[in-house]
Formats: sequence, C-alpha cells, structure tokens
Amino acid sequence: MNLLAIEKYPEYWSITLKRPEKHNALSAELVEQLIATFDEIATSNVPAVILQGEGRCFSAGFDMTDVEQASEGDLLLRFVRIETLLQRVAASPALTVAVAHGKNFGAGVDLIAACNMRVAAPGTTFRMPGLQFGLVLGTGRFARIVGLLEAQRILETSETFDVDRAVRNGFIERVASLEQRDHVVADAVARATSLPAASRALLSDALRDALRDDHANADLAALVRSAAEPGLKRRIDAYRNSGNPASSPRSEHPQKETL
Repeated sequence: MNLLAIEKYPEYWSITLKRPEKHNALSAELVEQLIATFDEIATSNVPAVILQGEGRCFSAGFDMTDVEQASEGDLLLRFVRIETLLQRVAASPALTVAVAHGKNFGAGVDLIAACNMRVAAPGTTFRMPGLQFGLVLGTGRFARIVGLLEAQRILETSETFDVDRAVRNGFIERVASLEQRDHVVADAVARATSLPAASRALLSDALRDALRDDHANADLAALVRSAAEPGLKRRIDAYRNSGNPASSPRSEHPQKETL
C-alpha cells in the first residue's frame, strides 16, 4: 500500500503522509517508504522537499497498533529504522521543509525536527513523551535546536508546547496557515536555489560532515541503549495505561495507538 503522495517538480518535491485515519502514525511500512523516498532524493538533485501530513495533524508519532504482538527485538528494530529515517532527512542534500499542523507527538515531532526549515500553522502543538517510558529518540537533535536548558524543561515533564513557544525557542522558523502553503513553497525554493547547484552541494557536504559522525553515532547509540534495556514492552504498556493526563496522549489526541 502506498502511504505517501509524492509530487515531483523540477525545483521541489512534495511528500504527503497519507494515513489520515491513523493521524499519519509512523507504521513500519510508512517509515520504510519514507526512507526509500529520501534515498531517491539524495541522488535526484532536487533543490527542496516539502514534507506534510494529510488530515488532522502532521503526525501522531510511533504507531503502537500491533505492539502487543511484537517482540522487544521487533520494537528495537522499528525504533532504529525511525532513527535511520531521521538521519536520512537530516543529511539530505535538499532543503527539507516540514509543514506542520494539528497535535503532533513523539516520533512525528522528531521527524519535523530533522528538517532544515520548520513551518507550523497557527494552533499547532508538539509533545515528546518518549522518556516517560525510557526511550531516547531524537533527544539530542531537539536539544541542538532549542538549547540544552529548554530541551530539559520540555522533555523532563513531557509537556505539550504550542507554536508560540516553538517560535521563541527556535523549533519553528515560521508560522503560516495551510492556505499559505504556496507562499511557503515559493520561499523555500528561492532559498534552496539562491546558490548554484555545485555550491549548494559543497555547503551540504561541509555541514553534513561537520555533524554526521559525532552526532549521528551518538543519537543512534543513545536510542539503542534505551530501547535495548529489558522491559521496553512493559514500560510502554505502563505508560499507555497511565491515568495521569500529564503522561498520556489519550487526553490530547483521538489516536490512542501512537506515541
């Protein structure tokens, strides 16, 4: 099943997550389709990529629908593949633009964070509850964007932060309604093509090389250490069954099977 709608133009590609009935939760299949797409982008020389979600939000995060049937090894692999996706997006030679809206959770917020340019509609919210069940995914990347103290304030309580705070801390670069998408695309293309293609490639390689080894390896190692700790399924189950609104996405989002 194709879970992405991809439109290809000479100056940009538009990629839309198409699981609106699951609030674009990141199933294993969707993650693999995104990885394959960004592998293609890496060799396409397209200047910009627009990433968005169909329906009520950009993404509600990790799809937990079949977690009861999965082994802890299966879950570890799925989280590693999400980190692989995040690194593909972050290392893309194209200018990657996330256009977010609605209530976004966990790995969905991490996917936004992996993009170069992050745009959100008014009223957009973000929540990253992974540490509530002992998972480190995207934590280092988030801290590099918003700063160590701000990341600690948000992540240690898993609190929801709105678009206004996201603009103040640098997580969101621009607030634009979905109706303004064409203007966002035009500005992204102008930014992506402001340098000759060869110069853009040199800049991309220089920045990627400066960050790739230390940060990419550290991010993956932190994820594997946290996900490989025995009892991951038990911790996830305890989190999902928690009655504390501060630690449960159920009070904020109708999609109960995501994190």
